[in-house]
Amino acid sequence: MIGRGAAQTGDDSPQARGEYVFKAAGCQGCHTDEKNKGEFLAGGRALKTPFGIFYSPNITPDPTYGIGKWSDAAFDNALRQGISPSGAHYYPVLPYTSYTKMSDQDVRDLKAYIFSLPPVAKANKPHELRFPYNLRFGLVVWRFLNFTPGALPAEPAHDAQWQRGRYLVEALGHCAECHTERNFLGGLVKDRWMAGSRDGAEGDATPNITPDPKTGVGEWSVDDIAYMLKTGIMPEGDSLGAAMAEVVENSTSQLRDSDLTAIVTYLKSLPPVASRPVEKKK
Repeated sequence: MIGRGAAQTGDDSPQARGEYVFKAAGCQGCHTDEKNKGEFLAGGRALKTPFGIFYSPNITPDPTYGIGKWSDAAFDNALRQGISPSGAHYYPVLPYTSYTKMSDQDVRDLKAYIFSLPPVAKANKPHELRFPYNLRFGLVVWRFLNFTPGALPAEPAHDAQWQRGRYLVEALGHCAECHTERNFLGGLVKDRWMAGSRDGAEGDATPNITPDPKTGVGEWSVDDIAYMLKTGIMPEGDSLGAAMAEVVENSTSQLRDSDLTAIVTYLKSLPPVASRPVEKKK
């Protein structure tokens, strides 16, 4: 089972498997305000977007300010359906459109790990969004246009390594959320899939990670890209910066080499798309 494989480590307890899922999913980066020395997973990190500023929520098991009272079903519904325990729709800054593809086992293990952590009693900070994005009822329309719930479709023609890479990229790693352009409503532009965006995380541009030979990673070998994901060092010797440096530190550097190779194998199989200029916006 592909999802189960995402969680296997030497220690096969749910918490240990869940910790590996946690790292692959990049939860720490968004839910910990490291810049301001915030406590682990207590939220409050400001995420700047073209629609305003989102503040990540507290996902520690604190029963008042965190998710300590959430049932397994509530956790699953939030992660894979984007719906809160009260029935409200989450903004897609929570990448439930990717997490919906996670396996049942990985969702259960992730919850087991998060609920094993210390609770932090810290209240959530309200978002600061521009009109009309501050009107939540618009999320119903957004979901209709942009959200397809459910697991990844079967691709029996591909081998296990490719399948594993697709799961890590499209479900856990949610790479498209940053590396694909969005339209004016915040939906991913599918014909620009993984070709970079001028409005990436924190307002920084994100690069093209399709195998386009001129503007993507087509000239880089599998080993080159895997080494970059492990160390943050690009083939030409430069270091990754901004949000991707954080992703490497908290996520990809802690993945097994076999998983890094699977990720790159999948990325190299994508259709090449020539990117538009992705310099940081002024």
